[in-house]
Amino acid sequence: MAVEDDPRKTWPGRLQGAWHALAGHGSTANDPRGAPQALGRGEHPQAALIASLIGGLPDAAIVLDAAGGVIAFNDAARFIAPALRQGEPALISLRMPELVDAVRRASKSREPQRVEFFERVPLDRWFEAFVVPVKLAGVAGWRADVLLMTFNDLSPLRRVEEMRADFVANASHELRTPLAALLGFIETLQGPAKNDPAAREKFLAIMQGQATRMARLIDDLLSLSRIELNAHLQPNTPVDLAPIVRQVADGLQTLARDRSVAIKLTMPQEALIVLGDRDELIRALENLVENALKYGEAGKRVEITLGPAQTRAGAPEARIAVRDHGPGIAPEHLPRLTERFYRVDVADSRAQGGTGLGLALVKHVLNRHGGRLSIESTLGQGATFTMHLPLRTGDFTPSGELS
Repeated sequence: MAVEDDPRKTWPGRLQGAWHALAGHGSTANDPRGAPQALGRGEHPQAALIASLIGGLPDAAIVLDAAGGVIAFNDAARFIAPALRQGEPALISLRMPELVDAVRRASKSREPQRVEFFERVPLDRWFEAFVVPVKLAGVAGWRADVLLMTFNDLSPLRRVEEMRADFVANASHELRTPLAALLGFIETLQGPAKNDPAAREKFLAIMQGQATRMARLIDDLLSLSRIELNAHLQPNTPVDLAPIVRQVADGLQTLARDRSVAIKLTMPQEALIVLGDRDELIRALENLVENALKYGEAGKRVEITLGPAQTRAGAPEARIAVRDHGPGIAPEHLPRLTERFYRVDVADSRAQGGTGLGLALVKHVLNRHGGRLSIESTLGQGATFTMHLPLRTGDFTPSGELS
């Protein structure tokens, strides 16, 4: 077996060479005679080593030389500045004024700089950048100072902040409206209508409706909060969907009679078992059926269909489809229906007692169960809301456990 005499060709020799390079002895590690090897024109002598070091970083990183030229960058940096080229001036690729100014300040003052910037193309994105001067051990003919730039993607945090601000604003508005109505009627009953029995009965009925709306909104907010709190915990209790569908249909028969709408059930012969939270599934299906009864009243019937199916990947799933024959929903509204407080018709939704949170709650329930909600609608032909739930794949035992 041949033995390599050159220590540079063994792994210990390579590691030793890397550490020598970091310590500024790259020439002796690369050449036993102590002379630096020939480098390409404009190529930093430690470019390969620097590229290896930042290549393992999860966040975008770029290293510049003292003149602002690109020494190395990792793959994550390409998403921020696709035009980056080794050896070229970084200012050509980094077109964000805030970032360019931070690079200039760090290069001049030799002090770390932090800056935030916003990009609109190709998507709205927020970034936090750190520009840190780093002094490497010198190599003959090269300045040792470099600039290390690292980037943090703040987009998820900013979007969460915007969602939270919008949520608080919408929730405050939804609560303020019925509260203002209650205060107004109370003042009227204490003043002009104090001795008017007919007005008192009328106003009390309106006040009861507004108070009920506030209670429903608070209940939906608390339910949504509980579901989000447990979103990372997927339910593991076997649940038969057929009794849930029948319970929801029976529970909403009074509302159906008041609206003169008939509920038609289509059920399978076999049991469809999913791993789920029974109460959450009932709440989600109640929201869909209640919406169909309220907004599809003109169609005079609501159809609930439970059956087995398969996903596009061939996995078994259960589907609960709720179809109404009402006016339908315009296609531009479909992608946003599950957003909190989004309404196709604000006035009609409030008149029906809606909170704007029902479909958002359904979406979060299904997400927690590993399922999804699909919506199909054509103007003038009604709408179909379908709950997709993965079927249990183990054997069901009387104890309710999976074998």
